[in-house]
Amino acid sequence: MILPHGGKLVERILGEEAKCEFLEEAHALPKIVLGAESLSDINNLATGVFSPLEGFMGREDFNHVLGHMRLSNDLPWPIPIVLDVDKDQAGTLKVGKDVLLADEAGEAVAILHLDEKYEYDRELMARQVFQTTDAAHPGVAKVMGMKDVLLGGKIDLVKETPSPFTRYKLSPRETRVLFKEKGWRTIVGFQTRNTPHIGHEYVQKAALTFVDGIFINPVIGKKKKGDYKDEVILASYEELIKHYYLKERAVMAILLMEMRYAGPREAIFHAIIRKNFGCTHIIIGRDHAGVGTYYHPFAAQDIFDEFPDLGIVPLFFRSFYYCKKCLSVVNDKICPHPPSEQIQFSGTKIRDMLLRGEYPSPELVRPEVAKIIMEYKNPFNE
Repeated sequence: MILPHGGKLVERILGEEAKCEFLEEAHALPKIVLGAESLSDINNLATGVFSPLEGFMGREDFNHVLGHMRLSNDLPWPIPIVLDVDKDQAGTLKVGKDVLLADEAGEAVAILHLDEKYEYDRELMARQVFQTTDAAHPGVAKVMGMKDVLLGGKIDLVKETPSPFTRYKLSPRETRVLFKEKGWRTIVGFQTRNTPHIGHEYVQKAALTFVDGIFINPVIGKKKKGDYKDEVILASYEELIKHYYLKERAVMAILLMEMRYAGPREAIFHAIIRKNFGCTHIIIGRDHAGVGTYYHPFAAQDIFDEFPDLGIVPLFFRSFYYCKKCLSVVNDKICPHPPSEQIQFSGTKIRDMLLRGEYPSPELVRPEVAKIIMEYKNPFNE
């Protein structure tokens, strides 16, 4: 099986004995209360989703990632994983000491072994990661709202953050065991934040033709306005897999993580994450992890040329559509017919139809999937 990124799957979860010892003394530690995004980052650090990271980035790795899309040891890594606090709180924390990380209810979630405190340039961070400082970009807005000081250090997980979608959750250690039990040697990962249309099914099955299995891995967490709600994504994919996939060839599990909308950088990030889950390949389509018109439609594919050492094979799908003459989903390499015969897979068009209460045609969306989506009063984030 493919090795995790960096060669070793990270696992930083306290055992029961160590957890009990920590909780007895936790009241004496300084405490930071975290929001949902930081909590999901902690869980992903602890369970190996973000291997080889063992905690929040220190200054050297942070600067290397911004400037070179690599950690200080030259391993590919394009997105900063950081923990921000305000100056007053940072002033109460001592480097070399432990910090209690808690959820909004005040309950212990993890220990931060604080190695560094450092200031940073938010505007530079936004420009490097998102290629823009436009506050209308959701990722930029998030960065510009961050606090002044970043904390670096390894973490140890005390309590896994609960989720209403726990039954869909698998850790990288678990997916690797599952893939091995299924006899899969080659696995293609599919990143999604949408419900499936016929075009998605086409690229998944085209890729599946050349590998042993497909790992459908929806991102579950905060998304921008207009994206599908998490429960709608999962219910619609369950219906698609139930009716149109061989059970022994498809696995779905969630990725609890907030979308960054960082376009090409995030495509590399998503590839690394799927590599850690055990995928040998990843599907990268048009405008992967993009938003608006901030990135060229194929920037998320072109960036892979800069990472020959990534260790996972990208499968690029540039254009595909339903051809009324071919009576199937095709691409511009195999279909000779003019645009007048093409039905494009427009997510905006499909959303507009659903909002009007109209069922998309079966050339666009499977009837079973459309029915599931239409059962929700409002399937979109507001």
